Amino acid sequence: MLSRRFAFLDHPGPLAFAHRGGAAEGAENSAEAFERAVRLGYTHLETDAHATADGVLLAFHDHTLDRVTDRRGRISELPYSSVKQARIGGTHEIPLLEDLLGTWPDIRFNIDIKEAAAIAPLAEAVRRTDAYDRICLTSFSDERLMLARAALGREVCSALGPRGVATLRAAATTSGYGRLLVRLSRAGIPCAQVPVGFRGLRVTTRSLVRTAHAVGMQVHVWTINDVPRMEQLLDLGVDGIMTDNITGLRDVLERRDQWHPGRMAA
Repeated sequence: MLSRRFAFLDHPGPLAFAHRGGAAEGAENSAEAFERAVRLGYTHLETDAHATADGVLLAFHDHTLDRVTDRRGRISELPYSSVKQARIGGTHEIPLLEDLLGTWPDIRFNIDIKEAAAIAPLAEAVRRTDAYDRICLTSFSDERLMLARAALGREVCSALGPRGVATLRAAATTSGYGRLLVRLSRAGIPCAQVPVGFRGLRVTTRSLVRTAHAVGMQVHVWTINDVPRMEQLLDLGVDGIMTDNITGLRDVLERRDQWHPGRMAA
């Protein structure tokens, strides 16, 4: 399968992604959250990439500091000297993405590129930590994904962008899109990261999973916090689940004998 070309995806059983480090269990996208997930046994962490006005790369989801920190302002308009004073939940520092890559060299990071300004510092962080085989790039922008792949300068794991996901869904429900989907897979896109539904449309179906698998793509679903829904999706044959409820997903996979913790698990 195409996905087996990428070390990021080469893992026994369904992939368990700690979304923002496990946001439901406190201090999303903080170093403490990521460490908690690693100690729980997670090998795959999901995070986001933003750059400050002076090009410092952060692991942070929102465009502004307002929602989760004790400061305010748009990250891309603030220097790092100001942003580094912010505390998630009033307590935790915002981590540098390069620090996360360097702290856990055995852990894999699913990175959502939030703005084009994050691409160049991300490429430098990946180069300095030699993390090429430990990352998967994703974005809600096809253009950002294209630019990020070019900036990295070598093949890395990445997910379908919005147009590719639309093509996958169309191929799963109608005729005429199969050849386009095969071209996407041949271009080196090894996975689709999708919601259960979008704007009233069902996205993650048995047919979609089967169609993706037919061209060698894995299917990862976000963001699933409800235990019964986790079970349903695993029964459909999805290859990964992203969750804020990291204890809940761990317990589900343990019951199914599909939990394969990392070597740093406590």
